[in-house]
Amino acid sequence: MRKGVKATVIGSVFAVMVGGAGYGAFNVVSALDGSDGIGGVSGSTAKKTGPPSSSEVAETAKKFFAAWESGESVTAASYTNNDAAAGPVLESYSGAGHITKVKITPGTATGATVPFTVKATVSYDGKSKPLSYRSRLTVVRGKTTGRALVDWQPTVIHPELKTGDTFVTGESASPAIEAVDRNGTVLTKEKYPSLGPILDELRDKYGDKAGGTPGIELSIKHEAADSADTTLLTLEKGKAGKVRTTLNATAQAAAEKAVTKYSESSIVALQPSTGQVLAIANNRNDGFNAAFLGQLAPGSTMKIISAATLIDTGLTSMNGSAPCPPTATWQSQTFHNLTGLSPDEGASLSDSFARSCNTAFVKFADDVKVDSLTTEAQDRFGLGRDNWKTGIPSFDGSVPASGGPDTAANLIGQGQVQMSPLNMASVTATAKTGTFRQPILVAQSLDGRPLATAKGLSASTSAQLRAMMNRTATSGTAAGIMSGLGGSIGAKTGSAEVDGQSKSNSWFTGYRNDVAAAAMTQDGGHGIDAAGPIVRAVLAAGG
Repeated sequence: MRKGVKATVIGSVFAVMVGGAGYGAFNVVSALDGSDGIGGVSGSTAKKTGPPSSSEVAETAKKFFAAWESGESVTAASYTNNDAAAGPVLESYSGAGHITKVKITPGTATGATVPFTVKATVSYDGKSKPLSYRSRLTVVRGKTTGRALVDWQPTVIHPELKTGDTFVTGESASPAIEAVDRNGTVLTKEKYPSLGPILDELRDKYGDKAGGTPGIELSIKHEAADSADTTLLTLEKGKAGKVRTTLNATAQAAAEKAVTKYSESSIVALQPSTGQVLAIANNRNDGFNAAFLGQLAPGSTMKIISAATLIDTGLTSMNGSAPCPPTATWQSQTFHNLTGLSPDEGASLSDSFARSCNTAFVKFADDVKVDSLTTEAQDRFGLGRDNWKTGIPSFDGSVPASGGPDTAANLIGQGQVQMSPLNMASVTATAKTGTFRQPILVAQSLDGRPLATAKGLSASTSAQLRAMMNRTATSGTAAGIMSGLGGSIGAKTGSAEVDGQSKSNSWFTGYRNDVAAAAMTQDGGHGIDAAGPIVRAVLAAGG
């Protein structure tokens, strides 16, 4: 189902918003712990405490399932700890979603968690199809009532539901598409799971331009206005239109396999000579396309832009001075290097870049202007202007002209700087070729959209960046990861500290011949710990 779906409304039941929150957020009003007096619960019963017993878990799940199966949304919601949010979702299930004949089979409980299987039928306009999926619920003790209640999460009703989502069945406004890679290989979410959300976005954007006809579908309509709907079930297929992407099936397969080894990981690979995206992969519990839309500090991979800034402003050069002291202080904030990095007061920029010395870059905070890094990012690397049009939604990077301690922190990819793997892959491609080419996932000719432009780098600056990235890949911090890769190679490692995390976010970006790739693993540690192996796998596969 795409945006603007044409759905029939039966009676007074409309598509309603899916809401919810974790247990513990609702402890003020007793109604949010379920309605006392419903389901045979007496208000005079002594309030219980402690975790629910196994019998309470079984009984609560049984009552909840029975009410859900019979379409009694109010009663079913009363067995949750947030009936105000659960009620509309359960009502929409059989309303706008047209889901009937529900049969729920519980599995063996593990503590307070009960897995279950749902089998149902979706019927619309004389067409029906079976629906089957698995989910789970957890029973908790109500904060205010002491009742054993289902801990409300939208995923209880369907594992792909998120807060603010809607069930809708009807004729799709956008026809289905058959997405293919640059060589004509068909791309499906079954074979390439990371592409599920991307294929939805491509359908939303180009379905009506690809020559197909709409079908009838059960879909999740997401709350965000710019998010494509997620199809759950197709009752009647339309004619799929063909959309050719720039992806490379070989690179995509390598990216998919690589991210599965590290949770909360994302990677983008592209072709520096054209800006065409070769692979996009995410392994995240939330299904978010962080590869294109992530907004996180990139750590020391940012030193590619910082080094270019120092060279272009005449502050130093590849072979110029960039001492690496043990610490560096800027406006009362003291910066350190990674543990084990020995100081080198006679270091060149190439030395400090290859060893990823933070203090060497921080020392230049006295000399750069507040907006020097911002100007370099925008004018040379095409970042931060909010004008990229890749073919699907993407984040264009942000390098704000922030003063105070952030002037120094920004130079080492902390502070206010935010990037996605897409952004850093593009930075690497620009460094390698000297030319900024806005990344694209589908040809510009498909819709005539304008592409972002930037001045790019001088031949001298690009040559110096390539030399420093090559040194990093052959004898610096990335040497272990890049070892054994032939051809023209370069890389930069990075780790970004995040408040509240036990480990830093792992970043790594590199190139090999005409493939550039960047990866990020949240809570992954150093760049070589998680993101590095992911990038290597894709560079080894080639494009």
